Amino acid sequence: MSHIDILVGTTLGGSEYVADELAAQLAEAGHEADIHLSPDLDQLNTEGTWLLVCSTHGAGDLPHNIQPLLAQLKSEQPDLSQLKYALCAIGDSSYDTFCQGPELLVEQFKQLGAHALVNKIRIDVQQDPLPEKAALSWLALWQDQL
Repeated sequence: MSHIDILVGTTLGGSEYVADELAAQLAEAGHEADIHLSPDLDQLNTEGTWLLVCSTHGAGDLPHNIQPLLAQLKSEQPDLSQLKYALCAIGDSSYDTFCQGPELLVEQFKQLGAHALVNKIRIDVQQDPLPEKAALSWLALWQDQL
């Protein structure tokens, strides 16, 4: 089946847990998924599928662990025209920067030619205290497209 690189942006570990659950569901469906907690462009297939599972840190920023990837993308400017991606953004709607951090990466993906595989999901931990449930339901809607 397909190989998916799961890129995780996390501050307190919540996104990592969601990524683990998504990887397990993908494996059950026969796909291979690699989780990247410190994503490095040199270790990613730029012609494959990336699943970005990312929270927002501070005032609409990316978590520290994934900021180096954004810097790599900006400096190296790889051709991502063959890349498909999906975004699972996790945030807290009580902040005015709700789910804005991952959008910084997605904007860079688009500028480099990447294409969204599906509509993103923005999980609000105020409404979904178990964000993995919402993420798994979202994945179930489109995993057959892989």
